[in-house]
Amino acid sequence: MTPAAYAELNRDAVQHNLAIVRNHAPNAKVMAVIKANGYGHGLLRIADALRQVDAFAVARVDEGVRLRKAGFNNRIAVLEGFTCSEELNQLLHYQLDAVVHCATQLEILQHSTASETCAVWLKLDTGMNRLGFSPREFCVAHQRLSRCAHVQQPVNLMTHFSDADEIDDDKTAEQIDLFERTVAGLPGERSLANSAGILGWKQSLSDWVRPGVMLYGISPFPDRTGPELGLAPVMTLQSRLIAVKRIDAGHTVGYGSSWAASEPTTLGVIAIGYGDGYPRHAKPGTPVLVNGRRVPLVGRVSMDMITVDLGKQSDAKPGDPVILWGENLAVEEIAQCADTIPYTLVCSVTQRVQVIEK
Repeated sequence: MTPAAYAELNRDAVQHNLAIVRNHAPNAKVMAVIKANGYGHGLLRIADALRQVDAFAVARVDEGVRLRKAGFNNRIAVLEGFTCSEELNQLLHYQLDAVVHCATQLEILQHSTASETCAVWLKLDTGMNRLGFSPREFCVAHQRLSRCAHVQQPVNLMTHFSDADEIDDDKTAEQIDLFERTVAGLPGERSLANSAGILGWKQSLSDWVRPGVMLYGISPFPDRTGPELGLAPVMTLQSRLIAVKRIDAGHTVGYGSSWAASEPTTLGVIAIGYGDGYPRHAKPGTPVLVNGRRVPLVGRVSMDMITVDLGKQSDAKPGDPVILWGENLAVEEIAQCADTIPYTLVCSVTQRVQVIEK
């Protein structure tokens, strides 16, 4: 039986998107970013689809440990690094790469009594002002890591862009220039480019690239969709009609009676809502595909249901297929209708939604 709400995941699309990464950065190693449960697609599932990459990147130590326990032998970088000696011990034991971005981590490393060593990525803050050493602090941090017995040499070097999704903004070029000037002459591999850097800033390509959202078929740019960039959506969120009904002009739909029919209207009720991860703030008019045809959302999104205006689909009936985003309906468009970004949509799909691999 087909579940009421389900996410179909296309492994071939993952491979297609990885090929796009390699086409844009043919000389770089690929560190696939699979944090936040693989951007909502499933950490182990996405890792399995990307076994051939050079490394994975996760946000937290526990994500890296989970990958190791599942049998993945790729290099794994922990982007938030470690915050205590217990996390460092796990990182060392499971041979995870540490991103070092603050002085506290240097102290923890230097006072560790562990016997193991790990690879380190020293992070330079070039303008994100979140994690990383400032340019004036960077050289001292590098010297301390170079003398640390727990650090495999040479130390690797990285930064993160704050505005790479804005192609006309000079900030990214300034960040690249600051990084290159600060690390000039230092040994170690470099990594700058995220998805937006890979696709929009050729000068950011170096030894390693860190594709994230583009691997899932989603554009990092606010004015373009993944398919417009040649990417293929990995997730297609689907459901079905559970009721079809007619209402007269002037009748309202849903909680708060916020939408009223201007004429006799055929409504379709769909078995999905914010309890499944569909955005609560999606506006009336947000497109939905019923039987492959676009229809507008009407009324408020409920926990378990949404309602659409079926228009002239007089043959629509309970059980008919519905696509909320994915194949033929870009998640970027839905995000725009909900005043959010596509990252939040795919990361917010709940456990109630069943996953079907295609």
